[in-house]
Amino acid sequence: MENPEVPPTSEMRFVARARTRWSDEDNQGVLNNAVYMTLLEEGRHAYFGARGALELNRFPFLLAQTQIRFLRPGRGGAEVEIEVRTMRLGKSSFEQAYRVRSVDSREVWAEARALCVIYDPATGASRPMPGDFRAAIAAFEGL
Repeated sequence: MENPEVPPTSEMRFVARARTRWSDEDNQGVLNNAVYMTLLEEGRHAYFGARGALELNRFPFLLAQTQIRFLRPGRGGAEVEIEVRTMRLGKSSFEQAYRVRSVDSREVWAEARALCVIYDPATGASRPMPGDFRAAIAAFEGL
């Protein structure tokens, strides 16, 4: 399996902060793998919220694919940074890269990529990316 391609921290355009809970640890005393998906979602929400690209505080897209590489065991009860960068804007989809890092130790816990598809809930199908959504992301990312 290939590792997700994630740019160095110096090239990541946005950083969100979140806190893991003590109950997020599994029976091995490390952050449960499912929690990382929630952390990525929190990073996405903060990223798109800061761009004014949420629709009634909801994503106008669905997650189509995710690839996560776990680098170090995460812990519950920790503050983390979630680095986010949109790597590509397509007609009805986009790709993002992520990095989850402990604020205290600065250790990188995970790196990830995701493919998201703009979604029309009325038809249950993908739709073209709205112009204002594209413009907000393209301007921020320099795409």
